[in-house]
Parts: sequence; C-alpha cells; structure tokens
Amino acid sequence: MNIITTTEALAALCDEAAGEPYVTLDTEFLRERTYYAKLCLVQMALPGTGPERAYIIDPLAEGLSLEPLFALIRNPDVVKVFHAARQDLEIFYIDGGVIPEPLFDTQIAAMVCGFGEQVGYETLVRKIIRAPLDKGSRFTDWSRRPLSDAQLAYALDDVTHLRQIYEHLSAKIQKTGRESWVAEEIKTLTTPDTYVTRPEDAWKRIKTRGQSGKFLAVVRELARFREDFAQTRNVPRSRVYKDDALLELASTKPGNLEALSRSRLLLREARRGDIAEGILNAVKTALEMPSSEWPKSNGDDEQLQVNPALADLLRVLIKTKADQSDVAQRLIAPTSELDAIAAGKRDLPCLKGWRHEVFGKDALRLCAGEVALTAKGQHVKLIDIPA
Repeated sequence: MNIITTTEALAALCDEAAGEPYVTLDTEFLRERTYYAKLCLVQMALPGTGPERAYIIDPLAEGLSLEPLFALIRNPDVVKVFHAARQDLEIFYIDGGVIPEPLFDTQIAAMVCGFGEQVGYETLVRKIIRAPLDKGSRFTDWSRRPLSDAQLAYALDDVTHLRQIYEHLSAKIQKTGRESWVAEEIKTLTTPDTYVTRPEDAWKRIKTRGQSGKFLAVVRELARFREDFAQTRNVPRSRVYKDDALLELASTKPGNLEALSRSRLLLREARRGDIAEGILNAVKTALEMPSSEWPKSNGDDEQLQVNPALADLLRVLIKTKADQSDVAQRLIAPTSELDAIAAGKRDLPCLKGWRHEVFGKDALRLCAGEVALTAKGQHVKLIDIPA
C-alpha cells in the first residue's frame, strides 16, 4: 500500500502525476465538532486498473506540506476527477486557496448520462465496474492514527474504481456531444463564492414562511451573529444555536437575559456569556433598524399564482423529455421551477443553455398554446396546434 507521509515523496508523486492526462481524487475528513472540515486523508490514483498507482496522502503526518498537491490541482494540463466534489473542493479552497481546473465530477456526468439523480459512487461501481464495494469502514474516525489496513483499503477504493468510471462516462459524453452540458454544471463548483458563506447572507439558508420584514430583520441579524461566531471560533453553527431556536428568538425578540432565559429551544450554554450578549445585540440591532433596511423574504415563490393544470402538464413534459434525452429529470429542472413557469416566470435556469434545448423551448410553446401533449401507448408526444 502506497502511503505518502513526507513532502519530498508527495512532490515526487505530483511530478509524476503532472505527466498524466488525469488523476482521481477523494478526501476523508471530520466536521462534527468544527465549522471548517478537518482534512485527514487525501486519496489519489493515476491512470491504470490495479492498486499499484493508487496512493494515500496523510496530511496529518508531521512536517508534511500539501503545496505539491495544490500545485497539481492548479495544473491546467491534468484533469482532476472527483465524485460529488463539492465538499472536497471546499476543503481545498479553504485550506489551500485552490480550485481544480479542469475538473470532472462523475456524479454530474452520471446524471447527464441517464444514471438518475445524485447517483452514489457505490451505484456507479456496481453498474459500470460490476464490482462489489466494501463499506464496512464508512464510520471511521479518520483523524485517529494508526489506521488499519482495512480502513486504508476502503479509502483507496474511492479512487481506484473512479478511474474506470471516469473513462466510461467521459467516452459516453463525448459520443453524445454533451461536453458543454457537463461544463455548464461544473461551473458552479469552480466558482469560489460557492465555498464561502458570508455572515450577512447566512439568513438566506434558513427556511422562513411568509413572515414580516421586521421578523426577517431579526432572523438576519441572529444568523449574521451565529455565522460570524461559528467561523471565528471554528465551531458548528448548531453548537451556537440551531435554526429552530433562532426562529423562536426572532419571534420572542428577547431584550434582556431574563427574557432570554425563557427560551424553550436555546441551549443552556447560549443563555450566558458571549453568545447571550451576541443574541441580545443582534435583536436590538434589528429592532432599531429602519424598515427601509429590512430584508425581503427569500420565499417569494410561495406567493406565485400558479396555474395548477399547466404545472401538471409541465410535469408530464419534463418526464417525457428526460426519458427521451436519457438525462436525470431533476438536472433539467426542479419542481419549483415548473411551478414558476406555470406562474408566468421566465428568468429561470431551465429556460437557458442546454436545458432550453432539451426542455425549455417546448415548455414555453406549451404555455403559449402552440403545442399539446398526446399519449400513444406507453409514450407521450408533442403535437403542433394550428394557429
């Protein structure tokens, strides 16, 4: 088993990898007790079929610098292959300030190739490689040392099979001419803003329903304080207070410690000290804020006047188009976008780019009454309606 524990060995490996067309990568990390993920292992494999060119990189090894790996990640001549890359890329961006380009995500590629929605790595191994995958070490504490041979072998499986999966999906995408589809989806993963949560925007992650501007102002300030506190102390948001407690505080708007102590959902540790002070200051800031500075609801879609019959027709249409194009339905458009179309909205992702060609243009024709849906046997077809 190839285990890299020194900067020199890592540099030699990355120099070799720089001459390859692609490498496969994965990470193991812990995040239960911290805001930022703690990187515990990096797995990398060079093209091949066996375990000989697969490596474990130990970022916890004393004196090891990951800079040679970051240089490889920045190398534009080597495709970096991941499966469901978002969390891995967040780690590389936060720890090293790097985002892989060019990037290939096999989960995205699999959806484009008709393997279903958010297909798991184990499913692709089974369907493409036709091999079993041992998941016995799934719940390993990857920060502990030493790791057993079984745990290391489990970790390596995530990059050894990935080579054949990549080659299979890449060939299929080239054959179908859908390279631009994958590139469009991967664009979000290569945008730095994807991996940064700004405290002032943290409230947008919280589900609120039809609330007043004043209520949302308190939500925003409480979320801003929580995000800033969690980031600076490197603790999970939930260790500060959970969303349900935040919404309770936004409703009760405590003005002092006595009122704060009456919260049913707030953790005991949050009723005193820095967190309690931050809560009271956040509520006070929001209540003193002029109404012109209140945020607008991020749940505007709930106010849409949806034509339910048209929404149902759009659901039939998108299923038909997904089946015809052999692409995951949710990748084309989520249900919320279908409702938005049925309510008259047009500035939507599913009406742009490759989605417009696959679904959007016919969806707009359906809305305009230019086409109708007809069923024949097991198939649904579009028919033109004479003007």
